[in-house]
Amino acid sequence: MPAMTDRPASWRMPNRKQMEEVARQLGRNAPLVRGLAPNDRQPDEYWQVLLEAANAAERHLSPKGSLRQRRLGEITEHVLRVECRRCGRTVEIQKADAVRLYGSEAPWRDVGQRLLDDTCTQRTGRYEEDGCWPSLD
Repeated sequence: MPAMTDRPASWRMPNRKQMEEVARQLGRNAPLVRGLAPNDRQPDEYWQVLLEAANAAERHLSPKGSLRQRRLGEITEHVLRVECRRCGRTVEIQKADAVRLYGSEAPWRDVGQRLLDDTCTQRTGRYEEDGCWPSLD
């Protein structure tokens, strides 16, 4: 019965001295500083980089990216558009009409959902499946 490995019969694991010699030749000496253990405290530089990355991401948000969080009175666009990710239907409304119907303090997320639900064609009778899935961006 043939051996289950692809190694030649003369293959052996190198000993420690041979492995150290190969590492020296390749210039890959083992690091002298040990890594952090799971319970060790992270260096301050680590936390600083995380905070800077979060601030940078927040600064680079486009106005449309935060549109769903804004109230109708805060939006500068004149025409508001909401699209359904389920059926592909798009509903547009002028900002002035939306403010007149829903009030300037109404969140755009709720208004967009309501606009789609009022004209939804995907009715199955099951609450979990009914309605459209708005894409407000």
